[in-house]
Amino acid sequence: QVRLVESGGGLVQAGGSLRVSCAASGLAFSTYAMGWFRQAPRKEREFVAGISSSGASTYYADSVKGRFTISRDNANHMVYLRMNSLKPEDTAVYYCGVRPFTIRTMVDQYSNWGQGTQVTVSS
Repeated sequence: QVRLVESGGGLVQAGGSLRVSCAASGLAFSTYAMGWFRQAPRKEREFVAGISSSGASTYYADSVKGRFTISRDNANHMVYLRMNSLKPEDTAVYYCGVRPFTIRTMVDQYSNWGQGTQVTVSS
């Protein structure tokens, strides 16, 4: 049974940094691409960043490009999202999802969502 557990969220001032983590279990982790998504109140879940199964390829939403960095540790079944220069509009619940091998950007192309971790950026 696939399980994803996000952690590391919190309250940070605008311009600050935060790293959120996702621990995966119950799957052949190195064969799955991972994606970070976020959902703000009264908004749909949106793609933030993705990383291929090997970690060789990454892809970012335009809104976070140059500020966020996705990475993974296949040995420990972890994926990370380092967030710098945070803005109030980055406030959301952040989720990780899995899909086979390659990065995609649509919510319904991923599965096995975790419970999410709240990131709040104050102005």
